[in-house]
Amino acid sequence: MVIFAPFLIVAGIGFFCWLMFTLAVFALPFAGGLYAGLWAFHTGAGVIGALIVGVMAGIATFTVGQIALACAPWIWLRGLIVLLYTVPAIIAGYSATHGLAQMMMPSAVWQLFFSVIGAIAVGITAFVRFTGMAPPEPAGGSIARV
Repeated sequence: MVIFAPFLIVAGIGFFCWLMFTLAVFALPFAGGLYAGLWAFHTGAGVIGALIVGVMAGIATFTVGQIALACAPWIWLRGLIVLLYTVPAIIAGYSATHGLAQMMMPSAVWQLFFSVIGAIAVGITAFVRFTGMAPPEPAGGSIARV
């Protein structure tokens, strides 16, 4: 059992890093769903009602962003939409990496260094994921010509 422990620890750390990256990319829909669920709970919707409201708000936030990204006619507007979804991911990546760095190293300078590296990595990942979701522009400038 002692032989398997280091491998299981590394696998667990890898899983949590993957989970952190995946959840940090979708920070804005998650935060929207979380705040809507908390609001619903505090207004008397109960636990089940708050979960339903939170999940629906998160899905709606993601869907509105995707529709806005698909329908944006100008490249600068698409950039603003992607930036709107990427900045919360950068902040979440910084916070998650900083929390891990505080557990691993005592030096505040190295904590900050690795936190910024983590924020950059999550920000690039979020940017690539959201720009990959945008449909390409039509070649002729309009959808159909008759």
